[in-house]
Amino acid sequence: MSNQPQININVSEYREILHQAISQINTARTLIAKQVNSTANSVYWNLGKLLFEKQLEEGYGSGVVKQLSIDLKNEFPDMGLSPRNLWNMKRFYERYYQVDAKLLQGVAVLPWGHNLLLLDKVQSLSAVAFYANEVATKGWSRDLLLNAIKMDSYSSADNQLKTNNFRNTLPEISAEYANEVFKSSYNLGFLGITEPVKELELENRLITKIRDFVLELGKGFSFIGNQYRLEYNNKEYFVDMLFFHRGLKSLVAIELKIGSFKAEYVGKMNLYLSLLDKLEKGENENPSIGIILCADKDHLDVEIALQDINKPIGVAEYQLLLPKDDLQALVLNEINATQGENEQE
Repeated sequence: MSNQPQININVSEYREILHQAISQINTARTLIAKQVNSTANSVYWNLGKLLFEKQLEEGYGSGVVKQLSIDLKNEFPDMGLSPRNLWNMKRFYERYYQVDAKLLQGVAVLPWGHNLLLLDKVQSLSAVAFYANEVATKGWSRDLLLNAIKMDSYSSADNQLKTNNFRNTLPEISAEYANEVFKSSYNLGFLGITEPVKELELENRLITKIRDFVLELGKGFSFIGNQYRLEYNNKEYFVDMLFFHRGLKSLVAIELKIGSFKAEYVGKMNLYLSLLDKLEKGENENPSIGIILCADKDHLDVEIALQDINKPIGVAEYQLLLPKDDLQALVLNEINATQGENEQE
């Protein structure tokens, strides 16, 4: 029997150890794959440069490249040095030798098969940069990349209206991550709302089903509280819902609105974020982020409202899985009811 002491840990602690071990292995594999791809592409780059500088062209240069392929394959039988691939290496060099370093670095770490797809099917260099980044960050296989190109994901992403100011208010890496974390629309159909509700009722229903709401928000969110009280200069302020996102290392304030977006909502959220950063943000945490969740938004209204705001704020719509006409009637009825109450006061 072993004389090693027995160490007892609970299931949660073990899962954390396992998670960290898997993360370390995956990170190492990714780095190794990038190094392998970069090394192979460096060889292909230099071979393409050689053919380019020797001014070999398909047609009159075909005989030279064919013989070169035969001789190279005798020396390096496992490198895929067919005549077609040698011409592809020349195309690879021709396409990228004058581009900026960032794009060149992006394609250098891609598998060769991915690069061939980009050479054959993507004309725009900005589109190439987009797809290269998606492959690197999301681990797309060659088939997934092909599907994304077929669906013209670049144009869809380029035309998507970003109703937030993250790129202007957060560091570049944090802004990109925040754009991945936060959606432009959230589905609250799990609330089962079929009749008009006020903002506080909407909030209360979300609280009762907070687990479902956190799942809809996505991974990494931890719920802190609702109607979260902030006190400053002898005045009280209440944030509808407050979360913390582990990946972003930021407090996330969510304000719920039952009607359409209004510009004044941004000013209120800006104040809340200033107070959160002053009163609640930890020393090693990033700036607090605000999300205004409303029934409808006009991107031009959002754009002008966020134009001179220096706190990171996004505006998102929610959906209740109701027919469009019913949802509009629900919102209009609630707005009319609210206006009626205001007139009576």
